[in-house]
Amino acid sequence: MKLNFVQTIIAIAISGLISYGLYSFHDSENKIVLSLGSFVFLATTLVIAIGVNFEQPRTTTNIRVVSGIFFTIALISNLIFSFFTFSTPSYIITNGILLLIFVLTAYSINKANQPPTIQL
Repeated sequence: MKLNFVQTIIAIAISGLISYGLYSFHDSENKIVLSLGSFVFLATTLVIAIGVNFEQPRTTTNIRVVSGIFFTIALISNLIFSFFTFSTPSYIITNGILLLIFVLTAYSINKANQPPTIQL
């Protein structure tokens, strides 16, 4: 696994701006929970989607696709929580389960023994 520094910084900045936008639109006492939770989830998925390269190109592609799907799911989930009043436990449980499913899927893809591609 190789981390690209510039792309990682860009992914973190994008996640921070999206989290700030969600913080601005939400008018409840759970603003901090929403902004911190969305930042963690969005930053994790986006950093892995654009800032990380793996040893094999197939693994990199598969994990980027999964990361992109979960980034979209995280964005939709946090937008829904942004527009409705919610309890802190429901938010943490929902996004925590989604984040753990993402981590498990990415870990499983990374640990799969994929044969190297044949180059002609």
